[in-house]
Amino acid sequence: MANELRPCPCDIGDRFDYGGRGQEVQVEHIKAYVSKPSTSTDKAVIVIHDVFGWELPNTRYIADMLTANGYVAICPDFFVGQEAWKPSNEWATFYDWVKTRDAGKIDKEVDVVMKYLKEHCGAKNIGVIGFCWGGAAVQHLMLKNPHLKTGVSLYGVIKFFDDKSSLLHPTFFIFAEKDEVIPLEQAAAYEEKFEQQHCQLVLSFFPFPWMRVTQERTSEVLAF
Repeated sequence: MANELRPCPCDIGDRFDYGGRGQEVQVEHIKAYVSKPSTSTDKAVIVIHDVFGWELPNTRYIADMLTANGYVAICPDFFVGQEAWKPSNEWATFYDWVKTRDAGKIDKEVDVVMKYLKEHCGAKNIGVIGFCWGGAAVQHLMLKNPHLKTGVSLYGVIKFFDDKSSLLHPTFFIFAEKDEVIPLEQAAAYEEKFEQQHCQLVLSFFPFPWMRVTQERTSEVLAF
């Protein structure tokens, strides 16, 4: 099988058996998973899913984990009804598939989500976190959206955008030391360019991609 000889770099890892504590809502033209803390807050986080889509239990677990730390968390369907990637799909078709789901063309959806967070959740300070495809989307938003406060990008491919380093907000990038898609040398060169432009940036490297969720890693992200 081609998928066995050359597996897709977007490894789903362990799929959680998790139902979620939030609820699904319709936010204008898109669906979203929303999780709210028990106490009121004006802080919210937009969670941008990876290629496996907004319904993946792992991603909803992240949203609920953020809520447990006092944030309103929302995970919208940034594919806007288009089918998410499946681990059983033929890897040879992946790049054609992802071309129809541009991580740099989510501004309309982000505006709709931010409006919802402000009007229905009382949010005044909004950040964003994204994984893989969503990590690239975070980079785009940190370059273009003046209304967000901060961003966290996990394994987002950094070569997608012409302007890669003129960040508007503090941004936390997490890369892997062993990642064929985002080589360590590429990430290191990226860090050097940021330093030259005096951007507010944190880069963190872990031995392998597909970081497992741990309390230590979550605390590091939340502290940022």
